[in-house]
Amino acid sequence: MSVTAVVGAQWGDEGKGRIVDLLAQRADFVIRFQGGNNAGHTIVNEHGVFKLHLVPAGIFQPGVTCLIGSGTVVDPTALLDEMAELTDRGIALDGLRISERAQLVLPYHVDLDKLDETARGDRAIGTTHRGVGPAYTDKVSRIGLQVGDLLDPPYFRERLDQAIAARAPLFEHVYSAPVPDAEQIAAQFSTLAQRLADRIVDPVPLVHAALQRDAHIVLEGQLGVMRDLDWGIYPWVTSSNPLASGGATGAGIPPWAVTDVVGVVKAFSTCVGAGPFPTELDGELADELRGGGPEEGWEFGATTGRPRRCGWLDLVAVRYGAWLNGFTRLAVTKLDVLDTFPMLRICTGYRDPATGRTFDTLPPTRIVERVEPVYESLPGWQESTAHVRHFEQLPVAARAYLARIAEYVGVPVDIVAVGPVRDQVIVATAHRFAA
Repeated sequence: MSVTAVVGAQWGDEGKGRIVDLLAQRADFVIRFQGGNNAGHTIVNEHGVFKLHLVPAGIFQPGVTCLIGSGTVVDPTALLDEMAELTDRGIALDGLRISERAQLVLPYHVDLDKLDETARGDRAIGTTHRGVGPAYTDKVSRIGLQVGDLLDPPYFRERLDQAIAARAPLFEHVYSAPVPDAEQIAAQFSTLAQRLADRIVDPVPLVHAALQRDAHIVLEGQLGVMRDLDWGIYPWVTSSNPLASGGATGAGIPPWAVTDVVGVVKAFSTCVGAGPFPTELDGELADELRGGGPEEGWEFGATTGRPRRCGWLDLVAVRYGAWLNGFTRLAVTKLDVLDTFPMLRICTGYRDPATGRTFDTLPPTRIVERVEPVYESLPGWQESTAHVRHFEQLPVAARAYLARIAEYVGVPVDIVAVGPVRDQVIVATAHRFAA
């Protein structure tokens, strides 16, 4: 049995999709275990550039079963649009399945997302307005609808009426907005159900059978540790658990079965949305990291197109993620973006200017909102790494940078991406940067 969880070690957007795409070449199953279409995974392969939001990144590998797991929230319209784009570009979807236990994102969830963000004003979370948070809210409130409900129209309508009745006061009295039209939603989703019915499955026997036959399973997370509902910088978090432990729950796999946890670390830090971001840069340095095309940083949200906030690598955040997830190895992405910098900085601590206290782990939100980064400086290498395919061929300074990451975090660097294309990657054989 081989179960590998791929987890974001920062704020999301670390490049998890390209790592899953790499690992899927030897996988039997890829299971997306949480989140919705509120974030994207960018894949660059021989077919072109793809931005996946719900479909697992293993979809490009023939024979791989790609399951949208029970911990996700699914907007059927968005999913069908994504499926259509993949089909139009020649990608087969034979292996795509959807858990009947995944939650549905309904049209009024999108409305509530927008209304709530507007009401928050300057304390807005910075959501993508895809209805993901409200869908998870209804799940926890036990008024959500599941994907499997689509297969039973009378039951779907009964549950829909109950959900709208529960939410009607919120629309009427809090937001002064129209109450959702149950008849219209039921008709719309009846049509969507017909198009998805053949892909809806009970995931429990499917995944159990895979475990029994020692299948290689990759668990694909969305976002990252610092956006985790329980362990991120609350309240600037997502509504699910992107940790490896969330992978076991969202995929329906025993925790002990997850024996390999890959922490994906961008070689610098980025963040989409609001909230504390201690190493944030502005001006020319931020622009240089952000870039303007696929050969540069290209730091714009895959879902919203918003420019990502950019900063120096925050190793406090990465090590915090390692402690919570039990990373067995690290995959460092976008090392090539740093090729032109004469000097690099890494954050190895936080300082509270109000008290002078320093931290080497994540403090409470009330403190992290005001902390200043404590930096180490390392020399840059100022030569291209895009062509490198073996660790020993990397510039000396680049190897030192990776070695410092491994040393501080306490986890070996096993994979290094030096460009967006699938083959622009260094994978450890005998050599790797050990902790």
